[in-house]
Amino acid sequence: MSTEKRLLIAIIISFLIIFLYQALFFKKEPQTTIPQQPTAQTEPVLKKVQPEETVIQEPEPVDKEEIRPVAGEREQKVTVQTSLYTAEWSSRGAVLKKWTLTEYQDDEGEQMELVSRSSKDLNEYPFSLNTEDPDFNDSINKALFKASSTQINLHNGESKELVFTYADEQGNKVEKIFTFYDRTYEIDIQTTVLKNNREIEPNIVWGPSFANLPVQSKQNRFGQLTGVAVYSGGKVNRHSETKFDAEKNTYNFVQWAGYESQYFTALFITSPQKASAAFVKQDINESSSFFLIVNHVDKAYIGPKKYDILSKMGSDTKKLIKFGLFGFISEILYSALKIVHHAIPNWGFCIIVLTIVIKILFFPLTFSSTKSMAKMQELQPKIKALKSKYKKAKQDIEQRKKLNEETMKLYKEQGVNPAGGCLPILIQLPIFWGFFRLLVVAIEFRHSPFIFWIQDLSIKDPYYITPILMGITQFINQKMTPSAGDATQKRMMLIMPVIMTIFFMNFQSGLVLYWLTNNILQIGQQYITNRIMQKKEPHVKKRKK
Repeated sequence: MSTEKRLLIAIIISFLIIFLYQALFFKKEPQTTIPQQPTAQTEPVLKKVQPEETVIQEPEPVDKEEIRPVAGEREQKVTVQTSLYTAEWSSRGAVLKKWTLTEYQDDEGEQMELVSRSSKDLNEYPFSLNTEDPDFNDSINKALFKASSTQINLHNGESKELVFTYADEQGNKVEKIFTFYDRTYEIDIQTTVLKNNREIEPNIVWGPSFANLPVQSKQNRFGQLTGVAVYSGGKVNRHSETKFDAEKNTYNFVQWAGYESQYFTALFITSPQKASAAFVKQDINESSSFFLIVNHVDKAYIGPKKYDILSKMGSDTKKLIKFGLFGFISEILYSALKIVHHAIPNWGFCIIVLTIVIKILFFPLTFSSTKSMAKMQELQPKIKALKSKYKKAKQDIEQRKKLNEETMKLYKEQGVNPAGGCLPILIQLPIFWGFFRLLVVAIEFRHSPFIFWIQDLSIKDPYYITPILMGITQFINQKMTPSAGDATQKRMMLIMPVIMTIFFMNFQSGLVLYWLTNNILQIGQQYITNRIMQKKEPHVKKRKK
């Protein structure tokens, strides 16, 4: 198989992987109608989730006389205001009704809200509690709690506790203590539940779903999915709402679990030796609602999936950001882009600068590749002569063996590496994939403008101008590059710019910008390489147009 054919197959396989990856893992989320009335809780599913270790075994009963009834007189709204978010809690059930980010907007220009609108429709809110007793769940999640405060305003790094308390005469008591901090999305959580004077470990519920993704946003932004990520046994297990699997939705010894969208998360840090978590589905009136259930929660993080912040939190929470197969490359590229961004505040220009740096670093490899391909082109008449000599090589094993031996001998005599042309391309594919995943998941590119019509590097070019320019530059570069194949193979290679243009139509404009810049630099580099080769080897003829 010729070098050109190997190169063609390598590129096609690479982009087929990207296409299949998109088709399999980024399917459109089906639209469902939200029912107006909630139904039963998810206890039957939870029974599978809650291992025996998570329940406090046979504790000493608390004296009924020590539990005095505590309740609120009416439902109250409790507001927590920090420099990063505004949270609204309700004293009925001590649940979260709103968590609005100050520094981020949704795709409709409103402040980013992380509590789903379906919570109001279903009357189910985050931070409700779940046990194995449906009646007890219903009682405590509808109870009027007494709140320690109705307004908390934090400034200059301050912190403050918010305590919700409820107790009745039957020996049931629930206390939720949330500690909020200014300048961080983290909150500390302490939950104590007594049922019939015995302490039990409840499950904290987040849901239904997470945040609010407009249909247009899902169509324009690559990789817009909502689901759950659970970190257990050193591995991140992910489940999307569109691919719910009831057989693989429960985990023990959980270190953290989060409900996530592409750029935001409600993340719960747990006591890993005790905690369990589950991704739960409720089917109501032919529509579905999804919930994350987790116990032994120590703290929560409700905010952006920002690499710098998650890295500092520890517990491997940075793995919540799905960089993919070549994640280490994505992390290196991310760090490099951050350094460039300190000098250049436009992320689009940062991509261009980093692409130039990468191109310079890979120049020796690319030069070697071009040189090898040029030599292969010179050898084509001799290779054709060998093929003519062994015309029956396809049918005759002995002739095929001799053809291969003489071809390899020719390569050796001329100092040509037959893999030298395509190997550098394959080496650069991980860089491409690292950039691809980085631009999909890094929140820094979300709503980040470049110039002119490109106002968001995380979504596709609305006018498809950059993908078309990318295809044109790819064609020019293809024409300039030495080709060792026959006429048919050369025509096949010229189809590649068309294929790549189609692939890149719906990719985020930041990735297209990277590849377009790479093509332009490659054209200039190819011109320089050809001039160098002509000076070093005057016998090398200019490539015919």
